Amino acid sequence: MNAAIYARVSTNEQDPQRQIEDCRETLDERDSEYETVDVYTDIQTGTTGDRREFKELQDEIVSGEYDVVVCSEVSRFSREGSQAVMEFITLCLDNDCSVEFVQNPINIDAADDPVTNAVNRIITSLLSELAQFEQQQKLERINSGIRAAQKASKWTSRPPRGFSVGDDGRLHVDPEEFLNVRHALERIASGESKRQVAEDSGTPRSTLTHLYNDEERRQMYLEGDHEDDRTDSAIVEFGPLPELDIDETDELEENNARS
Repeated sequence: MNAAIYARVSTNEQDPQRQIEDCRETLDERDSEYETVDVYTDIQTGTTGDRREFKELQDEIVSGEYDVVVCSEVSRFSREGSQAVMEFITLCLDNDCSVEFVQNPINIDAADDPVTNAVNRIITSLLSELAQFEQQQKLERINSGIRAAQKASKWTSRPPRGFSVGDDGRLHVDPEEFLNVRHALERIASGESKRQVAEDSGTPRSTLTHLYNDEERRQMYLEGDHEDDRTDSAIVEFGPLPELDIDETDELEENNARS
């Protein structure tokens, strides 16, 4: 007899080894000796993405390679709800392959009578729907936390160039980098070559082009004014900005017209 273990984690920071060990322990408790125990592991969310190992496992099941597939729990197969899980179970049973979930625990044996398997499939379907519901609740809690942090003036994403996020979770100006970007944009506004400015400032030309063409960002660096209160607070904390060496309004309009 041949067995397959399927494990899935959502990110590279997570370790699937615990899932794999739980499945191996379940197989070791059996009286039957498996000639092979293959492991398939995906690092991917259960709702999106190309899960190559899962697809390979399905192909091998269709080829008649395995007698049983063991997984730690229903949600490892999919968090898209019961339909996706039921499709996988049907695929297994159609190819005389049993399915077992360690933590639930449920054993859908290809050799069982139809009534027993029907009951187990109903239970699995309910667990799949529960897993999907729990995932939706988790995402809502995460989003709520982000919204709460934003309301508290905390920065929750990658900071703009020339800023950093402090231990307090708030945005702060990195004086040297902020002034470097500001001076670079000032030179571009006065008509200098973006390529030359990029070389001198050490700031990628693509970054300077993006910041210069984005009116709100350009205004944030040159005038110290931005619609986001968090960046405004950081600039105010930094202090008054030096005067520009250009007549900003006239030259910006002229150079923007040429861009």
